[in-house]
Amino acid sequence: MTSASSSSTHSDPGANSFQVDLRGLVDLLSHHLYSSPRVYVRELLQNAVDAVTARQALDPEAEIRIRLSASAGRVTIEDSGIGLTAAEAHSLLATIGRSSKRGGDHGLETTRREFLGQFGIGLLACFVVARQIRVITRSARDPQAAPVEWLATDDGSYTVRELPDEARREPGTTVILQARPGAEEWTVPAKVEQLARDYGSLLPYDITFTEGDVESEGEGEGGSGAGGAGGPRGITDRPAVWDRPFPTPAARRVALAGHCAQLFGFTPLDSIDLDLPVAGVRGVAYVLPEPTSPAHRAGHRVHLKGMLLTDHADNLLPDWAFFVRAVIDTDTLRPTASRENLYDDETLSAVREALGARVRAWLAELAASEPERLAAFLSVHHLGVKSLARHDAELLGLMLPWLPFETSEGSMSLQEFTAAHTEIHFTRTVEEFRQIAPIAAAHGLGVINAGYTYDADLLALLPAVRPDLKVTELDAGAVTERLDPVPTSAELALAPFLSTARTRLEAQGCDVVLRAFQPVSVPALYLDDRQARQERDRTAALDSADSLWSGILGALRGSAPRTRLVLNHNNPLIRRISALPDEALTGTAVESLYGQALLMSQRPLRPADSTLLNRAFLGLLEWATHSTDSQEGQK
Repeated sequence: MTSASSSSTHSDPGANSFQVDLRGLVDLLSHHLYSSPRVYVRELLQNAVDAVTARQALDPEAEIRIRLSASAGRVTIEDSGIGLTAAEAHSLLATIGRSSKRGGDHGLETTRREFLGQFGIGLLACFVVARQIRVITRSARDPQAAPVEWLATDDGSYTVRELPDEARREPGTTVILQARPGAEEWTVPAKVEQLARDYGSLLPYDITFTEGDVESEGEGEGGSGAGGAGGPRGITDRPAVWDRPFPTPAARRVALAGHCAQLFGFTPLDSIDLDLPVAGVRGVAYVLPEPTSPAHRAGHRVHLKGMLLTDHADNLLPDWAFFVRAVIDTDTLRPTASRENLYDDETLSAVREALGARVRAWLAELAASEPERLAAFLSVHHLGVKSLARHDAELLGLMLPWLPFETSEGSMSLQEFTAAHTEIHFTRTVEEFRQIAPIAAAHGLGVINAGYTYDADLLALLPAVRPDLKVTELDAGAVTERLDPVPTSAELALAPFLSTARTRLEAQGCDVVLRAFQPVSVPALYLDDRQARQERDRTAALDSADSLWSGILGALRGSAPRTRLVLNHNNPLIRRISALPDEALTGTAVESLYGQALLMSQRPLRPADSTLLNRAFLGLLEWATHSTDSQEGQK
């Protein structure tokens, strides 16, 4: 490489050239532009593929050949491409930023879109691992031109010399890299072969790898003629698995699943074809078999004209499609300067939207014709789908009928649940739901547990999708109304008992009502709702406030119903307690029922509740021991 990037401007004698420090530039590339030295293999393959592409444009009948090899500290790639003259070697190989792929340069009329390279960095990236780069090349455009050797070192110097005809008789180029100290690991044959397969498996030309030196007539004056250890092995694997013919759809699914396991390390739940001919995109998306966070940005694998661009493109699919990993090949999307990601422009935005539409279409197809497969998908990814459906109206409308919810009739989709209930109640806590669910199921009350993440938000959006449904938060009044009333005569007979119970629980801000409900085994039910909790919190604040705030909070006293303790008249224990002649013992028993129902609801206990539970427990112990002592005395 020259120390200057261009010649002085003759029309302005005061102009000066930029000075380029090659060592500093290589350090910049390796630490800031490229993610890893591994990209040097991609650059070698890219230059070779572009060279043979240009050769085919010049001579469609020309034999195409790309051969890669590696031995101790040395990597060689040989192609039968377009080659270079001495003047072109000076101009193209030693000038940073110039590319022979630009239309019209050096008589080459092939358009840029046919080439992989777009930025003209060329062999510069190879200095990330090489101390010396040697190029032996012969031009196919000028049959009379002699073979040329271009030799560059990482100190920024290079030489160009013409070689005898015997050095390379056929057009093409051979590039030989000598590893720099500390970079030998990147030139180990197994490593080079693995990187070549990773980057070049879908390239449009056959590429072979040999462990040893490539047999090339262009390798030095007279050539080495040394063969590799073991025969050449194919690098390319075309066509891509998603484009191959299979005898049956089942065979194709098996092949795609194997491809996913090899590529991404998991067996997919399903695969989705990503075919956008207008956008020049072909590929497949694999559905993850395990739950993943919607916040996780999945890394997708993108090939550009067959060459691997990146395996961590996080802007290829919409954010909501977090449950798939995609692999595509494209010839229209633009790479970034490092050629390790996609440039986020209008074209990519349109492709992303179109690919998202393909994933949506897959979901719609499952919903319409394969509910079992959709259920299997949602059993894994329902939480993430729920998260995104809150902000995506189209996804909400598509998925909401199928999303699973915990209901008073068991776990089921909203579509199943709303077939039986047009009025839906929901609880905001899991504890409240678990307490009320058996009673609700026995009395035909449709209740959904919205205590899990995102469920309350989705239920609030449900009327927008299904205007025929009424969705309300469960309150104590709604539950009480569904429970069977006790005959008036029975309730009048129990009036003293109910009066005692209400008096003992007045301090807790709790009303007492008598109902008959199933299951009989539940003696008492603690019912709470948001308004009751707000009123209880306001009362607690009022008790601890100073005189000024007491006046303000007192003026804000709400009219909402308080919490309720519903006693089950069908339960034998309630009947026995209501018949106790001792009013003090009755009050203690009612406090115990309140404490037990509160514990069953799994709500946090206030200090007043803890005091009540302690008092009721000790009271019952005292009564029991006192009763035992009395019986002993009578004996």
